[in-house]
Amino acid sequence: MAIIDFILFLIIANLKLFNIPNLQFYNFYTRAFCNFESINNIEKLESIIFSNTISDDLAGFLNRQDYSQLGLIMDSNTQEHCYPLIKSKLLPHRTFAFAAGEINKNLDTCIQIWQWMTDCGFDRKALIINLGGGVTGDMGGFCASTYKRGVRFINIPTTLLSQVDASVGGKLGIDFNGFKNHIGVFAEPIAVLISDEFLKTLPVNELRSGYAEVVKHGLIQNADYFSCLKIQDWESQDWKTLIEKSVSIKKSVVEKDPKESGLRKILNFGHTIGHAFESFYLDSENHLLHGEAIAIGMISEAFLSNKKSGLTLDELKQITNLLLGVYGKIEIPMADVDAIVALCSQDKKNDSDRINFSLLRKIGQCEYNITGSITEIKEAIAFYKSL
Repeated sequence: MAIIDFILFLIIANLKLFNIPNLQFYNFYTRAFCNFESINNIEKLESIIFSNTISDDLAGFLNRQDYSQLGLIMDSNTQEHCYPLIKSKLLPHRTFAFAAGEINKNLDTCIQIWQWMTDCGFDRKALIINLGGGVTGDMGGFCASTYKRGVRFINIPTTLLSQVDASVGGKLGIDFNGFKNHIGVFAEPIAVLISDEFLKTLPVNELRSGYAEVVKHGLIQNADYFSCLKIQDWESQDWKTLIEKSVSIKKSVVEKDPKESGLRKILNFGHTIGHAFESFYLDSENHLLHGEAIAIGMISEAFLSNKKSGLTLDELKQITNLLLGVYGKIEIPMADVDAIVALCSQDKKNDSDRINFSLLRKIGQCEYNITGSITEIKEAIAFYKSL
């Protein structure tokens, strides 16, 4: 075998020397000499499967896998509304359900999940299914990736938000002491199964929450996509087509920058200020869903884009009109502003004491690592309050 590998090396070297493209041979050569796929598995984007019949497609996928035990993690809402859609076709499995809500995406729930895995006797060949929204995918994937140094997992996102955003790209994490996704890892599921069947189980406010990420994808990468998004009757759109388009946008960004060292930061447009709002109101009676907070963040950061990155006033107005038309306006007491602004200093994109933003050059183009000041953040929030 070593002789064959050496001959192959010489062939590929000569093809490259004479600039003769041969991608298929080159991929074989890479794997033959350094087992690239195994040592860089975390860099490989997960398999995304768009399903028309989720129970059949899941059963077919599982039949092709080799695993010792099967576990399923879900929240209380998913247990009631989504689990019945797949339960009848699943092979023997163990389940864990936790109380629904972002407030439970924390270490205490992780400890319960790890204890459940331990009590079930799951070994490293076990396979975990995360059935639910972003909270379940983030936390279930985090627990699977850290249990016994990592077991394989599948994500089945059941909310619009998780289908177009949270389930794609390998970011896993939990909240800590009020800070959003403060503890986490990068790890890929072996597959993501996406079906718009689950959207029928969602209340309108959850569907609207996910729509914010759809809007963001158009703003950062595709002006034509943004222009086709609805303000009126937004909930009656062709969700299957929108989901596939949004996933393709995020997938293309993540494949170029899996670990968020550069380009992937554009996916955080609206999130520096938006996450601050989400974190501040997380445990309060004024609790905001993720998309509701990100809508505030996108309006505020569109204002900063106009001030710092070239976004025109007309484009700022287009963005503001769409987001206010869908989400309305949240009243923000002046007494809350300083604390919200302070939370921006904990954003993961920050560098030392610099608060970094991803801002729009124009609709469809975004740049990253744009430093903003506390004063500018307050001005951006004041702009939102003035609308």
